[in-house]
Order: sequence, then structure tokens, then C-alpha cells
Amino acid sequence: MVRAMIGLVNTDLGPRVATNLPDPAPSGEALLRLSVGGVCATDIEIAKGYMGFRGVMGHEWVGVVEAAPDPAWVGRRVVGDINCPCGACATCAAGRPTHCPHRTVLGIEGRDGAFSERFTLPLGNLHAVPDAVSDAAAVFVEPLAAALEILEQVHVRPSDRVVVLGTGRLGQLCARVLALTGAEVTGVGRDPGRLKLLPPGIARRRPDELAPGRADVVVDCTGAAEGLSLATTLVRPRGTVVLKTTVHDPAPQLPTPWVIDEIHLVGSRCGPFAPALRLLASGAVDPTPLITARYPLARADEALAAAALRDHVKVLIEA
Repeated sequence: MVRAMIGLVNTDLGPRVATNLPDPAPSGEALLRLSVGGVCATDIEIAKGYMGFRGVMGHEWVGVVEAAPDPAWVGRRVVGDINCPCGACATCAAGRPTHCPHRTVLGIEGRDGAFSERFTLPLGNLHAVPDAVSDAAAVFVEPLAAALEILEQVHVRPSDRVVVLGTGRLGQLCARVLALTGAEVTGVGRDPGRLKLLPPGIARRRPDELAPGRADVVVDCTGAAEGLSLATTLVRPRGTVVLKTTVHDPAPQLPTPWVIDEIHLVGSRCGPFAPALRLLASGAVDPTPLITARYPLARADEALAAAALRDHVKVLIEA
């Protein structure tokens, strides 16, 4: 069956808005109707060729369940984990489902994403959105969870000096989450407008205003291959560099300083949704000031192009 369904599809010729997409077959999964999607830096890299993904894009979203194996979910407003593991391999059995070698990833690897009128996910991936959380806030759950993953991996002390490189989409959220620890957090960027978006209590600096070798923890959210080199320069010996950047182009950084200064490198990806929803519901983190543009789904290709410009921080796609 084919409906007049619209979606943003990455093709061999680049991203385009397609109509008359095949209606997704749930096959035991929940059928979801998109309400709002968020354009991520990863989407921009996918458009350049990252991961070689072809298909419907999008992994940041909030929507409504239209059909599900458990009818109690129907009609509920939800967000969802983007990793879909097999559940049967040794990695899954060891409790590492987000690293399942057979997993598909929504809008990134092996699975059509959320930038279409309807899409599917396993029921176990879904999280109900509290009534107190608006759609505009809920669409940030996935990147907010990724920011929280840093605290799952690294012990950040209240006495630590933490530097977040990049004041774009993810950097803004990482700075807000890390500031909740009581640590001295500094957001680093070149754009004065983005620096001003950082809330009170977070210091604002340009890259050339920081002394090298003083930060206990540096988080690279630059979205650029050069970010790792700057992070390596700023972290102290035996400090920690957290890598959040994924780019299509290779990084030029050589490993020699990591060896000499015994630097801890931590790759950091997806994170826990439940605490992200709690932070939004409590008001401890308000990401909505980061929204700079909204586009209808029929103009999703324009939304993707706009998100790549310095003029915008968070661009939303509304169904």
C-alpha cells in the first residue's frame, strides 16, 4: 500500500523531499506519526556522505503512537531510543545493546528515520512524554540524553574545570548538563550570538582566550575535525577528553600528546532518555531558547540546509 506520504530522503544525489513514500509496515513494531523533528549535526554529516546512509533521515523527534502491539500505547505522545539491537547476540546478552553489531539505527544505519509522516520503532524503544513537557522541548530528548551520557562515563567533580568546545546544538546542552554538577563550566565558541545563549553560571570564552593544559575535562562538540586538536591542547596531563564530534572528514590529530600526557579519551554517543525527560519536566534544563527556525515537513530539505548555516542553532521540522 502506498499513501501520499512525505519524507526527507538521502539519496545518491543528496537529500530531497519525496512524496508517495511507501506506508511503513509495522511488522510487530509501533507505528508512529511524527509531530516535530529536530535537525542534528549528524544529519548534516549524513548529507555529506557520513555512514553512507541512504533512506529517510532523522533521529530526533517527538510523535504519537498510531498502532502498537500493546494497545495501551496507542494515542500516547512519545520519544524513542534510536538504537534497535537484535537482543540475541553476545553483546546484547552482556548488557551493551547500543553496541550490538547487528543493530539498526534510526535514520543513520539500516533503518528509515523519523523525518516522514509515519515511521516505526520497537515498542521497547519508546518513552512516554510527560504532560508538562511541550513538543518543542521533547524534541531535544535524544541530544539531551547524549549530553547526560557524559556523566554516565566520566566522574565530573564539583571542583573540576570543564571546557565544552562548541556552542551549537549539542554543545549548548552539554554545557547545561555539566553545570548541574557544580563544576566550573566554560563554553567555548567563536559566534557571539551563540555564546550569549549560554545560561548564567556558565562562562563564555573564545578559543584564543583559554590557557592550554588547565582543564580537567574537555568535551569536543565542535562538529569539526580540528576540535580534537584543540581539546588536546586545553586538557591537563592525565585529564579527560570526551569526544562528541562525528564528522565525515578525518581528524588531523596525532596521538603523541595523548601518550606523553597520559590523557584519557572517552568516546561518547547515545544516552539515557528517562533522566533527560525528568530534567525537562522539572525545568532544570530548558532547551527551547535554542530554537531558531521551524519548517514544515514539505520543506524539510530547506530545514536541513538552514541548519548547516551559522545563522541557526536548532532547526525544527513540523509535520
